Amino acid sequence: MKLNRRNFLHATAGVGALSLIPAAVGREPQVSDEILERAAARPVLPVKEFKQPIIIESVELLRKGKQHFVRVRSKDGAEGISVDDGRMDILHPIFNELIAPYFIGKDARDLEEHLFEAYRYKSNYKLIGLALWCPIALVEFAILDLMGRMRRQSLGELLGGVVRTTIPFYVASERRDTTPEQEVDYLKSLIDQTGAKAVKYRLGGRMSRNQDAMPGRTEKLIPLTRKALGDKMVIHADANSSYDPPEAIRIGRILEDIKAIHYEEPCPFDNFDATKKVADALSIPIALGEQESSEWRFQWVIRNRVADIVQPDLYYYGGMIRSIRVARMAEARDMATTVHLSGGFGFVYSLHFASCTPKIGPWQEYKKGIETYGKWFDPPLKIVDGALAIPKGPGVGLADPKELLKDATIISA
Repeated sequence: MKLNRRNFLHATAGVGALSLIPAAVGREPQVSDEILERAAARPVLPVKEFKQPIIIESVELLRKGKQHFVRVRSKDGAEGISVDDGRMDILHPIFNELIAPYFIGKDARDLEEHLFEAYRYKSNYKLIGLALWCPIALVEFAILDLMGRMRRQSLGELLGGVVRTTIPFYVASERRDTTPEQEVDYLKSLIDQTGAKAVKYRLGGRMSRNQDAMPGRTEKLIPLTRKALGDKMVIHADANSSYDPPEAIRIGRILEDIKAIHYEEPCPFDNFDATKKVADALSIPIALGEQESSEWRFQWVIRNRVADIVQPDLYYYGGMIRSIRVARMAEARDMATTVHLSGGFGFVYSLHFASCTPKIGPWQEYKKGIETYGKWFDPPLKIVDGALAIPKGPGVGLADPKELLKDATIISA
């Protein structure tokens, strides 16, 4: 008899820290759209705590070396900054021409409404996707940093209250150029560097119509990782839209055999019917959402339980507030949220998101970045036994934003 998700998770609870995973509910009954819409519609920002208007005077895109920043200033002299994920090299015209101008003269206290109005501004909605939402996210991050500094609150405190101060993570390999043996060696090196108790590696060939990155790699890699990393290691796998449903199910069964706990994007990410077929057939929890840019489609995915774990990307999806709304809908369906990490400074925003989101997965994603960005904080961010502590300073927690932006150049075109 086929395991359901609750029985699967119970059966795997002896592997590593899998007992921390919330028991999954069955795929029925559905929750109503009304319940999900109410969950998403609750205000996120505590506007009443700001008695006076916070009028945005300037929104600037800056570059220092290879890194882009956004600096927001209010008319009363408050400042906030954000750090991009590496896409402003190509998206800066959209930022400067279609996003920054909207926010000038607006009251930051109305940020939640501004996210929608910026989407409408000059028909920006026609650009829907990361090309639109990454620039909007950078403005949102900077405004939240400004507001957090005004209140002497971290982003988590500002956005509803901190519910956890330390975040365990899975360390993610981004490679498909390795043989199974090489990938295991690489995963071991990541574990040695971070003390991680959980890993994620890539399967298939990335939107490859069932083709593997190299012949037989996936079928050999999956059992080899369990054998080489041991029964206590928590395993996540990412197919990056590689398979049709029959092949995705076949590969999913192999993941179930090694008691992996997370199977990400098995089918083309925008083919919800295909993903749902896989989720209905397998017991391993399915994760989906990094490419999603629509709240309504997230609502549909959650209501119909197309997947079991939702994964908005904080940059691609337009920031913390919109992602919190998705997490609230997921919680109403008893589903966890594990945000996708696009890399770079993004892990810092992920930490703040996890700090204030009640129902998240037991591990959040981490790639590289602590070596570059950890020293921007006081005390410096550091990894301790496969976990990261939430930055303690106000806003995003940067120790000295003015020094960080010293010698940065404004990008005006």
